[in-house]
This record gives sequence, C-alpha cells and structure tokens, in this order.
Amino acid sequence: MTGVPASAAGGSSGARRAAAGAAAAAAEKAPGAVAGQVAVPPADGATPAAPGGEALARADEAPAGGDAQGDGKPPRGAKIAAAAVNQASVWNIANLLTMLRLILVPAFVALMLADGGYDPAWRSLAWAAFAIAMITDLFDGHLARTYNLVTDFGKIADPIADKAIMGAALICLSALGDLPWWVTGVILGRELGVTLLRFLVIRYGVIPASRGGKLKTLIQGIAVGMYVLALTGWLATLRWWVMAAAVVLTVVTGLDYVKQAIVLRRRGIAERKAALEEKEA
Repeated sequence: MTGVPASAAGGSSGARRAAAGAAAAAAEKAPGAVAGQVAVPPADGATPAAPGGEALARADEAPAGGDAQGDGKPPRGAKIAAAAVNQASVWNIANLLTMLRLILVPAFVALMLADGGYDPAWRSLAWAAFAIAMITDLFDGHLARTYNLVTDFGKIADPIADKAIMGAALICLSALGDLPWWVTGVILGRELGVTLLRFLVIRYGVIPASRGGKLKTLIQGIAVGMYVLALTGWLATLRWWVMAAAVVLTVVTGLDYVKQAIVLRRRGIAERKAALEEKEA
C-alpha cells in the first residue's frame, strides 16, 4: 500500500502559512511599498509618502554610476558637458553671418580706398560690400532670437561688427573729404557712449533697443550707403538731407538712452535697498 509521507502532506499547508506570514511582516514594515519599489501616490499628490519612502525614492532616482550627490548638486561633469554643448552652438547660422560681417570690414576699406578712393567702379563694389554687411545685420539677430541661437559670442561679436563696418565707412568718407569729420565724431561718439552706458548699468538691468534706435540704424545705413556711392546732381543733395536726419536721430536716441540708464540705475538701487531692509527685518 502506497501513501504520502507526513512531511510531504504537511509541506504545502506549511509553505502557505510561511508565505502569508512573510507578506504580513512586509506590509507592517512598509505599508503600500514592496521592497525595491516606491508606492505611486494618488493623482492629486496630496497623500504623504510612507516612512522610508523618501530614502527609497532617492535610491531609485540615483544614477547607476553612483555620482549623485545628496546636497542637490549636479553630477560631476555636468557643467563641462553643458559648456561643450554651448561651445558647439557657436557655429550656427546667426554667428556665421556675424563673422561674415567682420570679414567684410577690411574688404570694404580696401575697395573704398582703391585707386585713390574716387573711382566710381571701386566705390560701387565698396557699396555692395557695405550693403551685404547691413543686410546680414538684419538677419543674424532675427535668426538668433527666432531659433534660439543666442550665444555669448553673438552677444559680443554682433555689436562689434555693427560698429566696425559703420565706423570704417564713416572714417573712410571723412578721410576722402566726402563727409565732415564732425558728423563722424557725433555718430561714433554716440555709438561708443551708448555701448559704455549699457555696460555701466548692466548690473541693474538691460536697456532694451527702442524703435527710435532701430529707425536711426536704418536711416544711418541708407545715408552712409548713399555717400559711399559716387552720386551727383539731385541724388547728392538728397543724401545730404538723409544724413542730416540720421544725425538728428543719432543725438535724440542717444539722449533717450541716457535717460533710460538713469531711471534703470535709480530703480535698481531702490530695489536693492528694499531687499536689504527686508532681509534685515
């Protein structure tokens, strides 16, 4: 007669009782959580985490390489990686246009002064170089803002390229006797003064470009371009009036930038003083 041993007969029920006891013990130690897992909170997120859940969550969120730091600092090498990405983004279309404008500056000067500086053919080529530089100035800033291509290089190089091509044109025209030196002095003095003013108040904020400033740039570019060309007759008279309008806009917008800088500085000082008083209180 065959039979089942007593140990085997009671084994299945004993295993079930042991499993039930282990499950109850696990439930008492970590309600709502299984070893190695974190309980998912309700949709509203109002239910507090279970005891020990914070440690488990941190353990699960830690990178596999073990570089996570408990003080909230980014993993080692993150800043270097971010810097590498920013450095790579320097070679974008907006910055390439800015670089082209910088390269056109010496090319423009060479064409402008070729053959004594009075040959209409060379002056036409110089005008073409100047026109390309001014057109690229319109596009590089728009592309940088539209497609998020703004870089530290572009912030520095773009205004330098603008002032370099305009300054080169004005100095060449005055050196050739086509434009009075005082006009060149007023325009370049205003441009350099506004740039210096921006740096002086940058700790308090940024002076935005005004519509008057943009109009000044447009009229200024048209006027200088007309002077670069060897114009005669009524066109030569017209360019004088366009340059006069450019000089007026240059002075008016320059004074407006001075006013904005003063207001911005006073506001920044007042806000800092209020913040210090609040902190001390």
